Amino acid sequence: MYMLSCIIFDVHCPYIVALKEKQYFTAYMQALQHGSCKNKIIRAIYAGPEYVGKSSIMRVFTQQRLVALQDPTQITNQSDKMLHVKVYKFQDRTTYDLRKIWNNNVHEIVQERVEINNRQISNPDLTDKPLSTNLQHLCATIQSRTVNQQIAATSTTLASLRADALTSSSTDNSVIVQQYRDLFQCYYPSWSNKTSDNSQYAKLWDFGGQSIYHVTHQPFLSANSIYFLVFNINRSIHDRVLARGGKLLNTTYLQSMQEWLTSIIGGNANQDKITATIDNDQVQYSLPIVILVASHGDCLTNEQQGIDQFIRFEQELMNKMPLYKSNIYSSRVIFNCNPSDTSQATKAKREQCSLRLHKIMKSFVQSLPFMSNPIPIRWSIMATILHTPTDSNNNEATSSFIDRIRATRVHKIMTIQEIQSLAQDLGLYTGYDKLIAMLSYLHDLGEIIFCHDTDKFDIIVTDVEWLLRIFSAIIQLRNCPSGSLEIKSLYNEASQTGKISTKYIDYVLASYKLNGKTKKSIVNLMEAYDILCAIKSNNDQDERRYFVPYLLRPDVRPFNLSRYNISDILYIGYERQDIPFIPDGIYYCLLSSCLKEWNNAKVELSYRCAKFYMANSGHYIIVKKDNSHIALQYCYRKLDNSLNASEIKSALQTSICKNYPHDIIREKLSSIVDDRMPKFKGATIRYYVRCSKCANLTYLKDNSQSQNKTSIQCQIGSCNALFVSQTVNQWMNSNAKDENERTDNDNNCDSRKSIQSIVDDNGKKVKISIFDAQASAEPCINEIYKDVGSNWERLAIALNFDRKSINDIKANNPLDTHNQCHAMLYQHCEANGSHFTKQVLAEALAKASLLATAESHHLLKILKPGNFKKDEEMESTSYKIDDRKANKKTVQGVESHTKIQLGLMFALVILLCGMLLHQYQT
Repeated sequence: MYMLSCIIFDVHCPYIVALKEKQYFTAYMQALQHGSCKNKIIRAIYAGPEYVGKSSIMRVFTQQRLVALQDPTQITNQSDKMLHVKVYKFQDRTTYDLRKIWNNNVHEIVQERVEINNRQISNPDLTDKPLSTNLQHLCATIQSRTVNQQIAATSTTLASLRADALTSSSTDNSVIVQQYRDLFQCYYPSWSNKTSDNSQYAKLWDFGGQSIYHVTHQPFLSANSIYFLVFNINRSIHDRVLARGGKLLNTTYLQSMQEWLTSIIGGNANQDKITATIDNDQVQYSLPIVILVASHGDCLTNEQQGIDQFIRFEQELMNKMPLYKSNIYSSRVIFNCNPSDTSQATKAKREQCSLRLHKIMKSFVQSLPFMSNPIPIRWSIMATILHTPTDSNNNEATSSFIDRIRATRVHKIMTIQEIQSLAQDLGLYTGYDKLIAMLSYLHDLGEIIFCHDTDKFDIIVTDVEWLLRIFSAIIQLRNCPSGSLEIKSLYNEASQTGKISTKYIDYVLASYKLNGKTKKSIVNLMEAYDILCAIKSNNDQDERRYFVPYLLRPDVRPFNLSRYNISDILYIGYERQDIPFIPDGIYYCLLSSCLKEWNNAKVELSYRCAKFYMANSGHYIIVKKDNSHIALQYCYRKLDNSLNASEIKSALQTSICKNYPHDIIREKLSSIVDDRMPKFKGATIRYYVRCSKCANLTYLKDNSQSQNKTSIQCQIGSCNALFVSQTVNQWMNSNAKDENERTDNDNNCDSRKSIQSIVDDNGKKVKISIFDAQASAEPCINEIYKDVGSNWERLAIALNFDRKSINDIKANNPLDTHNQCHAMLYQHCEANGSHFTKQVLAEALAKASLLATAESHHLLKILKPGNFKKDEEMESTSYKIDDRKANKKTVQGVESHTKIQLGLMFALVILLCGMLLHQYQT
């Protein structure tokens, strides 16, 4: 009677506990095969230039305290955070433990399965999905005892009953049951009858904004994420990026935004669209979604000023990148993240901005297909096992069994075979394709980095923060901490040449205590993403070396081409409506690909420029990033020996006309864009030359190397001029003449010259030669603005700025003449487009009595009297060779006419003298 009452009334009776455990274990086994729930998590990434306040906005958004003088998101030592991560719950705007979400998913799915089983017991007519043969046999083993047998065994201990209930008569089944039971026990003790949780969560990421990180971000971006693109409302989009300490970078805010948008949107292959309703406005958007958010609201004088500047920023972005309009939502949210401002009005405004941004993000999240995808229970369990806490102070509860699994089976870098073996041992493996799908899902959430290259290797990185540290340690140079001159020389070589050795890698990664296998996997991963490229060596005994283009600093001196004969520039790129911008990440991938094609010790790298040596013909190919195009030139050394020079020219012509290196580069760029920017896959890549009439780049209709003409029609609608292109003659015609090659005596890559007379700074009339007169002046802005400095107003007047415009620029950039000059030049560039040429800039500098500045930056050259004739002849031959012949005939005609005139005058003088003598004698 006691035993029966124990069974009926005591829920803690060992027999009741064992039955309940069996019930949940059966449901757990069934859930492993069929159980799933809707995805509840999405990643939201804060992106944008450095020092715009991304971390501060994330703290305000998640209701955390602001930190005064918060360091930029980067890594300076192993204790610093490079990646800030918070899990944010939409329902109450609080931060959450990620493992708790995974655990709740498992509990929810199993509880649902228990309820289904109970309903089937009450109503046998209800049916459900059949179990697999193995699971049917396993569950039959567990349920083999009758209730009477179990009642008879109630005197046994709870431990023996559990072991007996979960043990099969078969030796093989015993092993299988043990594998399932160990993992099941991680969840069962905390089980309770919970209702379904419909909450949704965002995993917030804050990346470092430094441009050097762009190449490392590519492995971490995902199409199934939402992006907050943050900008500084107090700066013009054309201003140079203001870093901490007032340092101005070479990159403008526009260029940084172009880099981010192209990487985020271009890297997404998904062509799907969603419809989101915000403020009762139902609009269709393309994926991925990018939400514009502004910072530095504390710098504004009033609310209307912020709205006006936000609108200007939107317009500039749309004008430069119209292709991305359908991906971008302008929130008009401007955060004041000044930690010193603790007024109630400011706190209320921050809360208002946070609620507004929360509402916008929630509307998009609820519209995303990614959030309605079913997530199997196996994925939640594997995510718990592979999860690496990002907070060193985390207190996420885990079972001792999972901790043992992590300690013995989970490593920072793993192969897919290791992941597969782990899943099989835990009863979580149901096929290779499903395993790949799970790893891709975890990659989308930023839980792991999954590099899936079926042709070479598969790498899974389980600690994302650790991998970012590794990448940063290798590609970001700081002051060398070592006193060793050998180590210092490795640092200097890396910064000046972009080359590193295995000794350099060993040194910068010494504190991570990596074994040889792990280092090799990291190098393989960086090569797979074209972050570095191995240098081939003819000597197997040489230390292995690598090119890392991102190591090069902007202040690295460009190539000195004064001793080279160089060709005109041939451009490769896309029409603006197809691909509006080629990011640095794509350009550096192109360099790495070219390195693999023409890999030898004579390859040289400069900032955004590379010189590849063609060993068979003795010449070089120069590959340079020129705004949104790739610029190509070939060059070869000048030789005093005319015989050797002739041989090199002949070999060069043979190489260009038979090997077509420009075609190789074009195909490589097209392949990289298709692979890394799948949204633009199949876009038409073209050759471009500069029109001699309107100075714009115009594409060649015929991309084939067999094009055998030099006359080109400009495709710009407002021009349509027919002009002669030496570029086509030099690169694509097999009958190019030696006379079409020219000499460049300066460090500029295109040295067409314009000769004219001006008044110098001392009031004297001089002649100047303007280099590359019709090329865009935009690349020169970042080079000259510092030297112009306080004299910028004179330059502005020379460029026809009125006094009101000058005062506006001063008001927007107070107390900083460098910023004022930079803003003025970019404003003029935007207003005049391709008409703002180097000639216009050089003439304005001369007019503003800044001739020395123009000359120091190789915009022009002041000619000595003896050089006038020589340079004028160079000018006359720089566009059309036919003009030279015509001018020669004209000169010969003039000389002949002059001789006749002199002869007639001499005869007349003799005649007059004779008449005077005759008259005198008479």
